[in-house]
Amino acid sequence: MIRWTRSRRALVALLGVVTLASGTALAHGGSLRGQAETLTIPTWLFLLTGGAAVGASFLLATLVTDRRWIATIDDWQRFLGRVPAAIRTYLAPAVGLVGLAVILGFGFFAPTLGLDAPLRNLAVLLVWVGWWAGYTMSVYLVGNTWPALNPFRTLARVLPTRGRSYPTDAGAWPAVLGLLALVYVEVVTPLADDPQLLAGVVAVYGVLTLAGAVTFGHETWFARADPVSRVFQAYGRVAPLARTDDGLRLRVPGMALSDASEHRGPGEVAFVVALLWGTTFDGFVTTPAWGDFARAAVAAGVPALLVYLLTYLLGFGVFLGAYLLAAQLARRTGDTYLTARELACRFAPPLLAIAAGYHLAHYLGYFVSLSLPLGSALANPLSPPLNPQQFVLPSWIAGLSLAFVLLGHLLAIWVAHAAAYDLFPSRLQAVRSQYPFIAVMVLYTMVSLWVVAEPNQLPPFL
Repeated sequence: MIRWTRSRRALVALLGVVTLASGTALAHGGSLRGQAETLTIPTWLFLLTGGAAVGASFLLATLVTDRRWIATIDDWQRFLGRVPAAIRTYLAPAVGLVGLAVILGFGFFAPTLGLDAPLRNLAVLLVWVGWWAGYTMSVYLVGNTWPALNPFRTLARVLPTRGRSYPTDAGAWPAVLGLLALVYVEVVTPLADDPQLLAGVVAVYGVLTLAGAVTFGHETWFARADPVSRVFQAYGRVAPLARTDDGLRLRVPGMALSDASEHRGPGEVAFVVALLWGTTFDGFVTTPAWGDFARAAVAAGVPALLVYLLTYLLGFGVFLGAYLLAAQLARRTGDTYLTARELACRFAPPLLAIAAGYHLAHYLGYFVSLSLPLGSALANPLSPPLNPQQFVLPSWIAGLSLAFVLLGHLLAIWVAHAAAYDLFPSRLQAVRSQYPFIAVMVLYTMVSLWVVAEPNQLPPFL
């Protein structure tokens, strides 16, 4: 009875922290995205408040929860039944293949059809609004259906394989390099404005990924080396629905991130950080501060593409270096025989909750705003409206975005806390091991809040 009372108090307190944090965001989100001169509270204080909310959530999880209660939540699952074989085997792959055909067709032949305007072209809208914004949100909010939908995986199944062994030392590093390359190309090229370029990139990616699947086998390639499949696999671990050998299971969102069997090496750590930084960088280049810096660098004689590349790699290095430093310090604060590498691998997956929260904050308004042009293009792909209309978003969407960032960070702290209880025999040892990781999460929180709160503008020179 006492434990249940403490549990209820913990939930009430956690909701209070989230409410306070969200209230702060709602109070200033509209002015942050609109006229910055109307902001009455300094930005540094706003960011510090968000960081303090994350730190307070760690104290909450430490002081009012225990190992047994977290284990009870972690183990909660409910069997929902099996997905009909016809959907997995025929319907989902067919939908993926049709989507790929539409993207390539409306991408390559857009000029001849007079559909080269981005908001009128079905390929552009389908990729950025329907797939990367809308579908990706469904992966971490509901469950990962990409293995069934992936058209390249469907094509790879009918191709002969050479049966070469995947290099053990490669691990997830090909996926890391592929993800970094895809994000950089997306940022520095007009993929969202040029249907032919978008179709060309999709085609090149398809050739490369099919070559990898033929060489190493499609199961190995898409599970370990394909960056897009790895992104959805990672986001799917945040979702409440999971497909197992027995069928669909409902679980507590994010608790799969504490599963120790998923941690396989430093490449996994780098991939998680690359996913987190890639999503952050995509928003970072739209901030006025970045625009001022880029213009100054180009005025000093540095090529624009080099400015983007160096900033991109430097940011990734800072994000990864900060996390690895936290792992080194956690070995001291936790007073453990475990190596820093083992700790880094164990506590990297909770960062995926941060990445999911930031993606939701960054793309929810984008998806809602452009869902009307997407619907018009789907209804009449060969003759969409000449001047597509968009939904006008209410001002409170900005505050909601900030709340999503904080909720992602709070979930990450909760999952890391559960993983620490599972890893260390002593409660005090588990709590102390989290000090450096919480510091890094607070840093990530403040960066994410700053990016989301800044007014958006088009990246310069591109």
